[in-house]
Amino acid sequence: MQLESLKMFCDVVETGSFSRAAQLNHVTQSAVSQQIRALENRYEQKLLSRSARQVTPTPAGERLFRGCKEILARFGEVEQEIREQSAEVVGTCTVSTIYSVGLHELQSIQKRLLKTHPKVNLRLIYRRSDQVYDDVILGAAEIGVVAYPQPRAGVDIVPFRDDRLALVCAPTHPLASKSKVSLTALADTPFIAFDREAPTRKALDRIFREKGVELEPVMEMDNVETIKRAVEMGVGVSILPAATVAHELAQGTLVARPFADGTFTRPIGLLVRKGKYLDRGSQAVLDAFKEAAGAED
Repeated sequence: MQLESLKMFCDVVETGSFSRAAQLNHVTQSAVSQQIRALENRYEQKLLSRSARQVTPTPAGERLFRGCKEILARFGEVEQEIREQSAEVVGTCTVSTIYSVGLHELQSIQKRLLKTHPKVNLRLIYRRSDQVYDDVILGAAEIGVVAYPQPRAGVDIVPFRDDRLALVCAPTHPLASKSKVSLTALADTPFIAFDREAPTRKALDRIFREKGVELEPVMEMDNVETIKRAVEMGVGVSILPAATVAHELAQGTLVARPFADGTFTRPIGLLVRKGKYLDRGSQAVLDAFKEAAGAED
């Protein structure tokens, strides 16, 4: 019996899903099923109860789950103790991040790591905000990066930075000639928004309500890249973090304008699973985030 089999079993119990456990272990759902079946054959009894909606452990499965978690936790500690006897900081840290941060603001983190810890591999996975929380809680990522971080059981939040928001439009749009743009000026302008469940969209909706501005977006998208392409095509204007359009501003394909109503920002936070021990590689990544944030203060 291999530790990988025990980990897959624990992942199935914790997620209540064979498919989710397969994703966490980077294998097929069939491979997870085979491992579970092998465990059940070993102990000659059912370990999981399968229903249409969820997978739950049987009493025997619950006992095995508790024991496996202890074994895996101790094994992880021993492995880490051995690794950290090395003078060099090595390892891989998986960072789960929303698109609008991961694609535009992490290059400085990677460059910093290359200089200070060249053998630390930063692995980025791009996810929706709710999935980032799940990745951190379930152990699929050591660090998460989200906008407008919200307290959640099992997660610690480390403040990172504030992104300045700006009105973004095509260079030929009438608002491009303004030095500043009032939010009320957007009431009669085709607007491209993030989808309704995105934290940035919810925050912008609150700002519009407070200002008494009613907007009916002509398009709603879940990805900052597709929003930028639509704005470039002249479909409408949008409000985006200024850092996400730095390349387009330099190329002259987009124009960004500040607001006459004041400065609006969105907070970015780092997520770490509560009580999780970060190995030296992951701690180096977290420190690089903190140093990058401090350098901008």
